[in-house]
Amino acid sequence: MQTGLDITRGLLRPGERIDDLQRSGLHIIQDPGRFCFGMDAVLLSGFATAPDGGRVLDLGTGTGIIPLLLFAKTKAGEIAALEVQEESADMAARSVRLNHLEEKIHIVNGDIRETDVYFAPASFDVVTCNPPYMIGTHGLANPSDAKAIARHEVLCTFDDVARAAARMLKSGGHFYLVHRPFRLVELFETLTRYQLEPKRMQLVYPYVDREPNMVLLDCTRGGNRRLTVEKPIIVYRSPGEYTDEIRDIYGY
Repeated sequence: MQTGLDITRGLLRPGERIDDLQRSGLHIIQDPGRFCFGMDAVLLSGFATAPDGGRVLDLGTGTGIIPLLLFAKTKAGEIAALEVQEESADMAARSVRLNHLEEKIHIVNGDIRETDVYFAPASFDVVTCNPPYMIGTHGLANPSDAKAIARHEVLCTFDDVARAAARMLKSGGHFYLVHRPFRLVELFETLTRYQLEPKRMQLVYPYVDREPNMVLLDCTRGGNRRLTVEKPIIVYRSPGEYTDEIRDIYGY
């Protein structure tokens, strides 16, 4: 739903809308025809944290939702965000301008596989990522579609993501991600291969009597092998009714 904000400053393109994030007066530009952020991004922002004055990098930022939510939640000194799709990166950059956050959030149009081109290695305290969940392009009518790229490993694999996170993090830095439980064995194997040791895990269940459909992971660069499994998150109390925990995460 569009807000009463002045949208005549050249920030909005045809088909786009401005949504109220209900956090610190922040808003975001989205295009329903391309891709809108989902609950996974909100849950990741609720799970992640950053040290005061620290540097954060969001890989595959899409519309820029995670940098905006982390700005509202933390006192990070700088939040950089990398996005390979030019249109999405432009939309995210316009959301940053809309919120007058150009000095805090920096959007870069670039490839996760080439992070060294844009950022100095070992220069971030925190890396976040909501990566594509599905392997390959099987069943996709149009692999170049924005939604397909966001959901399928068309332009990068999880190995690419883990390698980039490990390269960008300082020793002892944290990598926060959200993914699907059915790939947990592969995720753990890949993460530990890049010295990203899983330290916290939280499963997300749509209903209390269903299987989990998301997993949140907090990994430490060069950490010791000790994993804490936190209390699970239940999304719905009944169809269409969020639990109190989800309402709190969303800021309702």
